[in-house]
Amino acid sequence: MKDNFESIQITRLYIVDDDIQMCDLLTEYTCDVFEVTAFQSALDFFNTTICNTDIILLDLKMPDIDGVEVIRKLARINKKCSVLLMSGYDDGVLHSALQLAKEYGLNVISDFTKPIDFPKLMSTLFKIKETHLKQKSLTPHVLGKNNLTTPDTDSFDDDNHPDIIIKSEIYIPSKEELALAIKEHQLVLFYQPQLSFKDKNLIGVEALVRWEHPVYGLLFPDKFITLAEIYGLMEQLTSEVIQLAIKQSKLWQRRGIEIKISINISAQNITSLTLPEQLTHLVSESKIDPSMVMLEITETELMTELTTSLDILTRLRLKGFHLSIDDFGTGYSSLSQLHRAPFTELKIDQSFVMTMLTNMESKAIVETCILLGHNLNMEVIAEGVENEDVWNELKRMGCDNAQGYFIAKALPIDQLSSWLNELNYQHTLST
Repeated sequence: MKDNFESIQITRLYIVDDDIQMCDLLTEYTCDVFEVTAFQSALDFFNTTICNTDIILLDLKMPDIDGVEVIRKLARINKKCSVLLMSGYDDGVLHSALQLAKEYGLNVISDFTKPIDFPKLMSTLFKIKETHLKQKSLTPHVLGKNNLTTPDTDSFDDDNHPDIIIKSEIYIPSKEELALAIKEHQLVLFYQPQLSFKDKNLIGVEALVRWEHPVYGLLFPDKFITLAEIYGLMEQLTSEVIQLAIKQSKLWQRRGIEIKISINISAQNITSLTLPEQLTHLVSESKIDPSMVMLEITETELMTELTTSLDILTRLRLKGFHLSIDDFGTGYSSLSQLHRAPFTELKIDQSFVMTMLTNMESKAIVETCILLGHNLNMEVIAEGVENEDVWNELKRMGCDNAQGYFIAKALPIDQLSSWLNELNYQHTLST
């Protein structure tokens, strides 16, 4: 294979992969054709100067700075170098990272699943080099410019929000009151069970936040979630919810119980570039497998800053978390946007599920969602399952999982424990 490349002018190939054996193998295979430098650390890689004609062969799953962070930084310092992505982790994550690199304006050429197809890799490298040789005589004006601007993702100024009238018959908390409630741990979680259609086994729970107000009693999310977004407190609120959920997961784990917990995150959360590290630190500290955490994002929230969201969601998947697109069918995401994001679950909005037996359009939407989710290699869960007829119809359609009042309402932890014991008792009787 190498003999076919002897006439090619030497150019620089940077290999960024924490696996030293993979680095050695790739170096051995390409060193006769390219000037090869391998890095086991992305931090070390960024200490070198990157030129337009350089080729970067980048592994996504790295220990210090992951591949998505490398993509983001490359977009700031050199968008014309050629980038090849590789990963042995997950095809969906690799695809999303490829789309993300393109969103950032990088000259991303191809992606490779490990184990590497070396003939394909060498063919791709040859084509890149051939393109460089053809462009050598072109001026920068012919090559053009890239106008992509890296989004500002960390700013949130609540003074810029328009006045919003929030209707409440009982109580409208101030920013200070809500901030104090979060700080003093007045938020509690209720858990709504999710069952598999296949065997009615528990596949997880959705964590739903409540506020145990010292004066007004138990307040539901519609009384304070919108306020948290307006006040700029959503990040603190979500952090508290996540910590409560992780703490509960740790307690279950000690008792030998494995239950996946779904947690809702907002638009402000999925544009915070520190979220993947914060979550990874939390699960690592509690010795929880990140695959036991499902993060739910609504379609509308996904659309706020698509490139930044795709960046963060891809990194969350790389770190082992599962992702669910929530309230599907009510937002404005296109199929191409859904395809780019590395979701593992599609949740059909309850407004369609609850009316599917009486409204043919709702039924058609539900059927389409199930088919779409499966074709995109996602599990499909229906929310708002309130009676046996809806359950049976969804099962006939091939839906994977369900949650709703037919199964159980959202329960405080003590009632959930009793419900789980009853569920196990029923399964024992049926076997």
